[in-house]
Amino acid sequence: MNKDELKGKVEKAKGYVKEQVGKATDDPDLEDEGTAERGAGEMKEGFGKARRKVGEAVKKAGDAIKD
Repeated sequence: MNKDELKGKVEKAKGYVKEQVGKATDDPDLEDEGTAERGAGEMKEGFGKARRKVGEAVKKAGDAIKD
């Protein structure tokens, strides 16, 4: 896991908490903010996963060239 994936997971968790608190307190603004933050976290996590997979593919190709 790279730092983008980790940051995305943290952002998703914070968004989820805000969303649930917004629902519990009947605060639609906080709920919407949490939903948006969770979506941004999912995007960041996805970017991190893609970045990691590209890095792994490059390393694998480099290892194949060395052999």
